[in-house]
Amino acid sequence: KRKLKMKVAVLGGSFNPVHIGHLALADEICVSLGYDKVLFVPVFSPPHKTMNEALPPEKRTEMVELACQDDPRFKMEPCEIQRGGVSYTYDTICFIEEKYKPEKIGLVIGRDLFSTFHLWKNAALLAKKCELILAERPFQAEDKNFKNKATGKYSKAIDSAEKEFRIEDEPLFKNAVFLKNEPLAVSSTSIRFRAANKMAFQYLVPSKVFKYIIEGNLYGSKN
Repeated sequence: KRKLKMKVAVLGGSFNPVHIGHLALADEICVSLGYDKVLFVPVFSPPHKTMNEALPPEKRTEMVELACQDDPRFKMEPCEIQRGGVSYTYDTICFIEEKYKPEKIGLVIGRDLFSTFHLWKNAALLAKKCELILAERPFQAEDKNFKNKATGKYSKAIDSAEKEFRIEDEPLFKNAVFLKNEPLAVSSTSIRFRAANKMAFQYLVPSKVFKYIIEGNLYGSKN
């Protein structure tokens, strides 16, 4: 029997590809914060970075669909792909409020985005509408050829803000929840690099996603 009111968390990303770190994060949100459902929302075009070597949206959504198949708490929500254009989180949250009519919406924000959250479209309204869930991300020195690049005002803000940013000074986060998640040292960037260079990555992604990447030779070979 379906619950009338659900607690729904929104986890957006390029998911290029989706990996076990994303699933572990979603599991943590359900277990430790009591959310019923985590919506994985693949971005169409992020406002704050250029996507390096991004696959077509349908391939990224297909991988997320496969990753969510074995856990009823997880669901792929294609609204940003279907909407097209620049993907603004505020528009997505409004859409999810209307579609799912949840009791509560949680919005997951990774540590790499803390210092520029105030630049997001309608950031103050987002902080009011949602429970902001602040999540850890692993620090990684990544191969620069595979890394996504920050653009425009985000690029400048990241350079200056990262140095001075103190989370306790950000008024938008005063009601936010800190998630004590285990940041697994795995990233989409490193998986793309490994796939391209015929290195091992089978257990860094869900098994169906691994099969999909290999069968489609999605990230090519540099050899």
